[in-house]
Amino acid sequence: MSPRRKKARKPNGTSRAKSRAPLRPARRPGKKSSGAKPFLLQGIHAAPAAQATVGEWFEALVGLQSRLRAPGGCPWDREQTHESLRKFLIEETYEVLDAMESGDPRKFSSELGDLLLQVVFHSMLAEESGSFTIADVIESVHTKMVRRHPHVFGNTKAGSSAEVLKNWEEIKAAERAVDEAGRLDASKRTAADESILAGVPRSFPAVLEAYQLTRRASHVGFDWDNLGEILEKLDEEKRELISAMGGAAPADVAPAVRGNANADKPSAHLEEEMGDVLFVAVNIARFLGVDPEIALKKANRKFKARFARMERAATGQGSRFADLQRARMEELWNESKRFKESE
Repeated sequence: MSPRRKKARKPNGTSRAKSRAPLRPARRPGKKSSGAKPFLLQGIHAAPAAQATVGEWFEALVGLQSRLRAPGGCPWDREQTHESLRKFLIEETYEVLDAMESGDPRKFSSELGDLLLQVVFHSMLAEESGSFTIADVIESVHTKMVRRHPHVFGNTKAGSSAEVLKNWEEIKAAERAVDEAGRLDASKRTAADESILAGVPRSFPAVLEAYQLTRRASHVGFDWDNLGEILEKLDEEKRELISAMGGAAPADVAPAVRGNANADKPSAHLEEEMGDVLFVAVNIARFLGVDPEIALKKANRKFKARFARMERAATGQGSRFADLQRARMEELWNESKRFKESE
């Protein structure tokens, strides 16, 4: 059983009867269910007609996944939990990015559908436990988008994207303060709880966390004036990194010993300074409007393609790449750079 599902399709030359039921209204936070049979268990799973509306297709998807979770449904689907589905949520997100970069609209559409299924699946599990419903999820994001666009739906003025983003971060900070007020006694709240940066999850990958922290800070005016200042900061951090190595000349520093459990581990100070260099690199990308995660992914793929090209060249010459002299490796590397990555 694959963790991803293909969209149900109507068989050629036939039609299916459609049973329809409106999405159940979202419950207010904290309100108990009325005891009525949840929408997700009503068994609406037949594929609608080709001319069906977006809402009809969405109901069909929810109903289809409901059928898979119901008694007599799919054993794999019935075993899943929020925790077991975490890896699929991450995988589907990256597959969407890959499909987007491929330029293939059919693939992009398909992968977005797989990601949507993850949202439906998690919402279904939440409804079964009485936490919230798919309708709550939709109502929440709809209300949030209205609230965070006061320049469209209210009286706030925003003449540029920069002003929009500044307002956005301030609204999010106010929302977090309200949430914390309900969760913590006022005497126990700290400045960190109300910070604009408080909403950046610590569980984010490091590059994404650094990007989000600096992005949010920049939206309220805490940013460099120009690229030159950040590059000067990078030079400063490079000097501090060299200093953390005991002042050794960079040309005299050999690679860290790999695969040796007894080798000296880097000091906490060296690790800190290396982190500062990486943080500044992420900040440079953010300042230039480049997503560092995407940029690094592309660099990874470029390196992988060029390395594979070197390996093929060595094999074609009757040698193993690992057996070549370093000088020859460098020659093959320079040759590989002459090819476009699509070749």
